[in-house]
Amino acid sequence: MQLISKGFADGTTIPRRFTCYGQDLSPPLGWTGAPAGTRSFVLLCDDPDAPAGIWHHWAAYDIAADCMELAEGAAWHPGRQGLKQATNDFRRPGYGGPCPPHRHGAHRDHFRLLALSIDHLPLGNDPSCQGVEREARRHLLAEAVLVGVYER
Repeated sequence: MQLISKGFADGTTIPRRFTCYGQDLSPPLGWTGAPAGTRSFVLLCDDPDAPAGIWHHWAAYDIAADCMELAEGAAWHPGRQGLKQATNDFRRPGYGGPCPPHRHGAHRDHFRLLALSIDHLPLGNDPSCQGVEREARRHLLAEAVLVGVYER
């Protein structure tokens, strides 16, 4: 399985418009090669370089198996793509773009797509990004990663 973005290539700089210092738009993402038996997807974004440990920027879940892309800004209109979103470490549901402290160095933000063997994750109201990932891993078929870099 492969995860790509029309906004930036793997290992390159994430454009400012996808960060908290820009428009805070979720980037356009597309994928191919989902394994047979995929019934839904989860999309995660986290920053392992955050000063206090892993920072969870986004968890979109219950993405239909026939969906192969999320448009730029999809997090602002989750109903259009039929996805649900968890509460991120900014303490709000949806996407919160890269937001590293000034002069903290380059941060590698990992966008991870999980192909699942289940249609809908059995989650309560207002799950956290960590809760979504924990439950998704119980039904994991495949995973793809796209890394973007951002520095202030």
